[in-house]
Amino acid sequence: MKNNYISKYGFLLCFTLCLVLAPLNHHAFAPDPVLRPLKAPLIAAQFEVRGTITDAQGVPLSGVHVKVKDSNHGVVSDFDGSYLVSASPNNTLVFSALGFIAQTIFINNQTQIDIQLQEDVTSLATVTINAGYYRVKDKERTGNIAKIKARTIEKQPVNNPLGTMQGHLSGVNIVQTTGVPGGGYHVEIRGKNFINGPTDPLYVVDGVPYGSQSLESNLVSSSINQGNVSPLNAINPTNIESIEVLKDADATAIYGARGANGVVLITTKKGGVGKTQFKAHINSSLGKVTRFVELMNTQQYLEVRREGIVNDGLGAFLENPALDFVWPELKTWDQNRYTDWQKELIGGTAYRNNVQLSVSGGSEQTQFLVSGGHQNETTVFPGNSNYSKTSGHSHINHQSEDNRFKIHTSTSYTSENNQLPLADFTSLANTLEPNAPALYDDAGNLNWENNTWDNPLASLKRKYNVKSHTLLANTVLSYKLPFNLEVKTNLGFNDYRLQSYITFPSSAFNPSKGFDSGISSLTTNNAHRQSWIIEPQVHWQKDWGSTKVRVLMGGTWQKEASNMLVQRGTGFSSNNLIMNLAAAKTLEALQDLDYRYNYQAFFGRINFNHKSRYILNLTGRHDGSSRFGPGKQFGQFGAVGAAWVFSNESMLKNNTVLSFGKIRGSYGVTGSDNIGDYKFLSTYNTTGFLYNGVSVLEPTGLFNPNFRWEENKKLEAALELGFFKDRILLNTVWYQNRSSNQLIGIPLPSTTGFESLTGNFDATVENTGLEIDVRTLNLKNKHLQWSTTLNITVPKNKLIEFPGLESSAFANRYRIGKPLTEVPLYHALGVDPDSGLYQFEDYNDDGSITRLDDRLWFEDLAPKFYGGMGNTLTYKQLSLDLFFQFKKQKGYNSLLSGATAGFKGNGPVQFHDRWQNPGDVSPIQRATFGRFPGADEAGQNQSNSNAAISDASYIRLRTLTLSYKVPNINDGIDLSIYLQGQNLWTVTSYDGADPEQPFNTILPPLKQITLGLELGF
Repeated sequence: MKNNYISKYGFLLCFTLCLVLAPLNHHAFAPDPVLRPLKAPLIAAQFEVRGTITDAQGVPLSGVHVKVKDSNHGVVSDFDGSYLVSASPNNTLVFSALGFIAQTIFINNQTQIDIQLQEDVTSLATVTINAGYYRVKDKERTGNIAKIKARTIEKQPVNNPLGTMQGHLSGVNIVQTTGVPGGGYHVEIRGKNFINGPTDPLYVVDGVPYGSQSLESNLVSSSINQGNVSPLNAINPTNIESIEVLKDADATAIYGARGANGVVLITTKKGGVGKTQFKAHINSSLGKVTRFVELMNTQQYLEVRREGIVNDGLGAFLENPALDFVWPELKTWDQNRYTDWQKELIGGTAYRNNVQLSVSGGSEQTQFLVSGGHQNETTVFPGNSNYSKTSGHSHINHQSEDNRFKIHTSTSYTSENNQLPLADFTSLANTLEPNAPALYDDAGNLNWENNTWDNPLASLKRKYNVKSHTLLANTVLSYKLPFNLEVKTNLGFNDYRLQSYITFPSSAFNPSKGFDSGISSLTTNNAHRQSWIIEPQVHWQKDWGSTKVRVLMGGTWQKEASNMLVQRGTGFSSNNLIMNLAAAKTLEALQDLDYRYNYQAFFGRINFNHKSRYILNLTGRHDGSSRFGPGKQFGQFGAVGAAWVFSNESMLKNNTVLSFGKIRGSYGVTGSDNIGDYKFLSTYNTTGFLYNGVSVLEPTGLFNPNFRWEENKKLEAALELGFFKDRILLNTVWYQNRSSNQLIGIPLPSTTGFESLTGNFDATVENTGLEIDVRTLNLKNKHLQWSTTLNITVPKNKLIEFPGLESSAFANRYRIGKPLTEVPLYHALGVDPDSGLYQFEDYNDDGSITRLDDRLWFEDLAPKFYGGMGNTLTYKQLSLDLFFQFKKQKGYNSLLSGATAGFKGNGPVQFHDRWQNPGDVSPIQRATFGRFPGADEAGQNQSNSNAAISDASYIRLRTLTLSYKVPNINDGIDLSIYLQGQNLWTVTSYDGADPEQPFNTILPPLKQITLGLELGF
């Protein structure tokens, strides 16, 4: 493959050089004078027409095109909505702007024409969609592309752009993994396609593929963010113009293997034509945990704790003072003391302050935008945790006067610094004894209560810090040649660096243990990912009357390199030297990883459009990936999409009810190489440990050159309807994705020295579903407007084929005809009234409950349906937006973390309703100290049974925004004030803290209230 890359690079360099030099010698490419378009003649008897352009609420509109009809002469309105254009008294002016209904005004000797444009809320004719390598009108697209705009994104006080998408897009299921600043999200587009592979889609930011995989190590941050530091946090949501999600084969096939799980296109804001504009966006937020779990109080906990000791026959030992250290909560601590540890440890207020500044403007030939921002955020934890982000963004567009040569450049840089405690306090908040001592003694020092407990605030001395720096740069060069040809090159570069560490000083331990700095440790992670991409393209278009043809051909050369080094230093002469690895007595290399990924492809697209009624779209891609062995590196994938806009047929064209109607469908095959690097090679890794003074080398992979591309066959059919001039829009989609050639790690016997061998299985996974999107304009007049959006997705996942499943290592994990998202569990039968122990179904009737034979009850944790509903009401300058997210699902409840009362540590209040005497019917088994025969095992089985699963459905007020645009401010000043809310209200029967993140060891997403203003002039 190396020779292939060298030969392609030679072609690529020549192509790019010709493209760059083309504008310098554009006269050589100029068409024959006969074919050169004529410039519009000067307008006779010119005089000046001026005026102001506003919207329905009287707010000035900038960037409105004011054109003299039947000429090439025109201007663009300034920031204050004013314009000045030269014209003839008998000319006609055309006023047009994206998102507004165009108006035509006859001048009729008027020198002053003020005009008010009406917003075109639902029109599909003017809405364009970014499909990545090309743009398409929404009404003419053949693929499934969902979109959210800056107006929706800006209403959500979140740090990560994925948070702005939650609930807004059908077929896109997004879950926030933690409420800790800088954490990540889990994303699925139309379900889980591959048994072993991740569900991450391809992210493309301004044409540059963006690595979304975390470079943090679990060896450093598993206790605080599960090793998931999202690189997408570096993308400032304020800088985003739109986000498009490509879902079906027609939309994703042009991205080849990289788009097997869908594609997310993020487009940043650009400058516009007009006067230089300055904008400031300032806001402050307060964040709190949405709700607490109901736990036992002091009396309930002590009663259950004591009862467990007595039940195990250890009651007499309670009277022995020498054993008081075993159960201090019963013997030495205040028996009447009560502390709400949820309030103490996770009940604080998180503060976020955000400042964004931008300047933009430009002429018809050159437009620019430069912006910068700084964000500072704290947590709900005690201590001085702090997350800060500083970002800068620039975008420059330029085109020659003849509009042949164009160049677009964008650059973004972000620096993040996140200081957090080593561990999430949520677990301690839910389990710490309610009568535990005070955190501080009378002198203000950490209270160790005579060394009878481990003060939770000691963990604040164990610090976790992660710093990241992200650079993203993109340049697009294009030149229009004769014969309707345009050559283009997309150049992209991405550099992501992450440095993190955790400190574990001896001072974080209970002083009674007598530890000194000799056991102190520092663990560091230095990781780096760098990638570049070059994509030369040729575009050709031709119109034959009412038939239009668009052709695209191009190539992709991408290279990515990533590395990670995790080291641990132990034993320091002083804790003051803990940040210096060179001062450690012992230094270990825990991980030293280095990966290289090369990707090469050629792609093409042909689009036929006849009378804007019959549309056919063909795409194909030839992919090459370094993740496969010789002879298996290349794959061919493609798709076909078709649409019939039947509302453009003559018999329906003037229909007063049906304003738009389209039937579309698509079918295609995409591949996937999302399996990691070097899987086909025999690989080894150093463990960081020594054996007889020699570094240990362990095998990590077996040679297997035969495994090949996974395949995802996608089929879709859709009906799109518009009624009453598109005031009601209804889109209904059915899809089927079948993923085969599954790459699975085949478990191997331990005697081989390897855990698994990666290979292809003939297993097939199917995802089907129904997606419905509704958009309505309920009310619209001069001052009042009300619109509604609704989306709902009903997904279904199942394994339809897996030859030899019954005899494989996956027999107890997957079932034919059932979803991949189901989990095997014990079937809980309640508490035995006689013994007081949990009972379970014995599937093989052998008299014992075992993992292999009796975990045969299955629960599906994937959502049954999900979606969102939003309403926007505008009255003059006042606007109210409400968006509700809903999801029907099951999730783990509190029994997952423990199902037995009587152990050390608090638990949910239902633990108090435990079995106490023979004949009792109770949901919780008998209390135990851990010594009663069978009680501990029964409790663990209960945590792994269907009893630990409950309804986690919810309806949540995801966002609420109340904004007011201050009218009639002089000197072109534009001022808006807004109040936002996030996660304000949740309706659910789930008994945990949060149904979205149903684990009581992880901080759930926070409820936030934001006050801000936007100033422009």
